[in-house]
Amino acid sequence: MGAFEASNSSRAASYQRNTVLQLHYNYTGKLERARYTDGLKPEDVMFLFICLLIVVENSLVLMAIWRNKKFHIPMYYLLGNLTLSDLLAGFTYMINIVLSGQNTLTLTPLLWFLREGGVFVTLTASVISLLAIAIERYATMVNMKTHRRAKRNRMLSLIAASWVLSLLLGVLPVLGWNCLSHLNWCSTVLPLYAKSYIFFCVFVFMTVLLAIVLLYGRIFHFVKSNTQNPARSRSKSFSRRSQKYMVLLKTVTVVVGVFILCWMPLFVLLLLDFVCPVKSCPVLFKANYFLGVAMINSLINPVIYTLTSRDMRRAIVKLLFQRCLMTREGRMRKIAAAFPQCSFTKTEANPRGMETSISSGNATTIHIKSIYPKLRVSVVS
Repeated sequence: MGAFEASNSSRAASYQRNTVLQLHYNYTGKLERARYTDGLKPEDVMFLFICLLIVVENSLVLMAIWRNKKFHIPMYYLLGNLTLSDLLAGFTYMINIVLSGQNTLTLTPLLWFLREGGVFVTLTASVISLLAIAIERYATMVNMKTHRRAKRNRMLSLIAASWVLSLLLGVLPVLGWNCLSHLNWCSTVLPLYAKSYIFFCVFVFMTVLLAIVLLYGRIFHFVKSNTQNPARSRSKSFSRRSQKYMVLLKTVTVVVGVFILCWMPLFVLLLLDFVCPVKSCPVLFKANYFLGVAMINSLINPVIYTLTSRDMRRAIVKLLFQRCLMTREGRMRKIAAAFPQCSFTKTEANPRGMETSISSGNATTIHIKSIYPKLRVSVVS
């Protein structure tokens, strides 16, 4: 018992010693690089700007989901969970960059674990969120008559599981899965992490991505087999539902594809880190560029949502330009004719009760229901 307490006390003390960090960085050869003597480099400033865009873009998507009741369904809540993980990824990347370089050597091992753990948590949350969306799509396609309450409970369970698992994976190094007592176990890319932990993380991510691909393969097969069934394809409700699911499936499939393209280079680098002896693979010292490529994934996801979903496009435009298109009295400005895809509902247009809409086509038709409920105004575009 005394030896166990002494071991815990020694480990806790090592978490607060700055010299431990310098020892590990020197062992892996990182202190031989100018990166740890200079301030922020131009590429770091560029990455900080990308992080800012990530936070802004994903905040807009979250606001659009929150403010539009049509998005208050399990699928969009899961997409919102993915968006939240991307937003937090941008924030943690920003902190990581600011605390990197010459600031790295001023950190204690505990602060270093928190800095890197934030990145691992948000990455894991993104991966598991994609798996949660795939599970929801598959469960819905297989059993379309699931009760609404059951769908809601399943959605909440998937979101909770994604964050619990993410936090668990992120805190493992703090709990002891590190190389503080064994330099020869250390990763070159992340000098306080054990190579075994790095390999375990990559294995988890690859397993989850494989499960996602298999689930979408089953979904495509299910939809294809049912649309080719004459008896079911005649049903209008089934046809509309299948079309809706295919649109959502297309969006999420593109998200998964982009995720793989952005993160695969970093996964390969981490696998190389696992097999390479210390100081023998110079490419491992360029990990910040691989992380920068991975960071672009969180920047692209909101763009994918707006390009592949008409409803999301309209929600984003309304969120950005509603104040420009409407007067304080609730009337449409003339410039609104340039946005034929916007449609303001009664509550969005004016809290006093005015209802306005714009329809696309050769003419833009505006319906105004307020003092003049029968008035119909057409603005030729």
